[in-house]
Amino acid sequence: MIYRTLFGAPSRRFGSSFADLEGMRRQMERLFETYSDRPLGRAGAGVFPAVNITEDTDAYYVSAELPGVNSADLDLNVTANQLTLAGERKISEEAADARYHRREREAGRFSRAVALPGDIDPDNVKARLVDGVLTVTIAKAEKAKPRQISVQ
Repeated sequence: MIYRTLFGAPSRRFGSSFADLEGMRRQMERLFETYSDRPLGRAGAGVFPAVNITEDTDAYYVSAELPGVNSADLDLNVTANQLTLAGERKISEEAADARYHRREREAGRFSRAVALPGDIDPDNVKARLVDGVLTVTIAKAEKAKPRQISVQ
């Protein structure tokens, strides 16, 4: 005996098949796509830019992948223990009649704040952009550096 569920997908009263579940999944995707500007199946860039944070005894090092971003389009800010990367990624326009088979590269403004594990010296920050990789060296605050304590 088959009846209609809330989403209109046919189902059996006692036990549902995988085909019924797949139909419901497709209808849920269509429902979400009507309220979103990006289809669910479309791969996005994820968190941009991708960041690694490392440290040694004197400094924190933040490496960010920024392909296609010029140093003039970047804005870096540091606070007590946070680095904010902001800027704009520009990608050349495709022809007006271009049909995409896959579109994963996005252009536009971005901003990303990353927390640093300890206090920093905001007056001692250096940044370099080489081959699409931004490396920011941030000196640790004196109170955040490890100290050798002699035992008497």
